[in-house]
Amino acid sequence: MLACQGFHSRESPTGSRLQSSMGGHKSASRINPQTVRRLPGTPLSGNAVVNVMVVDPSASARREYAARMNRVLDYIQNHLADRLDLEQLAAVARFSSFHFPRLFRAWMGETLQSFVHRLRLERAEQLLVFDQCRSISDIASECGFSSSGTFARAFRQAFGTPAGEWRRRKICETNRKGCEADEDTFLGFSKAADTRSRYEENPITKIPFHVRVQRLAPETIAYIRHIGPYKGDTTLFRRLFGQLFAWAEPRSLMGPEPRYLSRFQDNPNLTPAARQRLEVALVVPPGTAPGGEVGVRTIEGGLYATGRVGVLLEGYVVQWDALVGDWLPGSGYQPDHRPAMEFYLDNPEADPEGRYDVEICLPFRPL
Repeated sequence: MLACQGFHSRESPTGSRLQSSMGGHKSASRINPQTVRRLPGTPLSGNAVVNVMVVDPSASARREYAARMNRVLDYIQNHLADRLDLEQLAAVARFSSFHFPRLFRAWMGETLQSFVHRLRLERAEQLLVFDQCRSISDIASECGFSSSGTFARAFRQAFGTPAGEWRRRKICETNRKGCEADEDTFLGFSKAADTRSRYEENPITKIPFHVRVQRLAPETIAYIRHIGPYKGDTTLFRRLFGQLFAWAEPRSLMGPEPRYLSRFQDNPNLTPAARQRLEVALVVPPGTAPGGEVGVRTIEGGLYATGRVGVLLEGYVVQWDALVGDWLPGSGYQPDHRPAMEFYLDNPEADPEGRYDVEICLPFRPL
């Protein structure tokens, strides 16, 4: 997925948008005289008036904002099925509930309500397509909507069509045998068939790599989050991993064989590029303390379809399309809400052709 999704780049999430959003408020913090710039000829003594004042932004303050926003973004992602209110989320972020909505919008580029609403709808869309045994009302409840009617209106407004019609259309697009199948068939095989017969009724096309089904253990990771386009942007990835490794090295977290990865929180076919979320991460020991823009969290274990591939940058899309479009429909599994991942196993600069040795990991659960 390094090359198959898009993100909107924002060099500093606490940049001009956040500063402009707070421009109408007077700061009550103490000003360091070293940071004050004054007009030529104006002394900084006695009762003199300072005509122009510029306070240098604090890197430590930006890191603290990043840590707090990471905390609340992780919380929202893990509690989409729950009731999420402003007071609760502001407390997670340790901001005033009065100011938190404005701070969140400045940081994320969308309102808090819009962000939660969008994530719930995107999760519902995935369940509609890949969990045919679930009723629409059950999906609405699992995604945090208060009623089926509320979900129906929200889905139609967002996607331009009723949820049931969206489900039927997407299944027909995925079904390699077309839409002629009757109501007892799904994705080209019988709903009553077991996993083995599914392969016989809907043989998958040739996958360009060996797919393994693995149950991965939970892992602790240190991560830096990026919001914005990243498709094919090797400069961005080098910068983000460089920041992460620079943080980890003096803490003796790299080790002789560090394991590093990327995690992709959003579906690129649904989420606007400007709002997609990427995490570059390093596996670290449990109990590692976060630091500023570097968050620490435990990623869920569970079932993953994994494949080791050696590809050039432009070849990522083919590999992911093969896994999702060819292997998954005939596998007896469906994707779940956990993020997809890529573990990077070598340095492409050491390869004569510049190939990446990558293990791609698609989370799933049984149909």
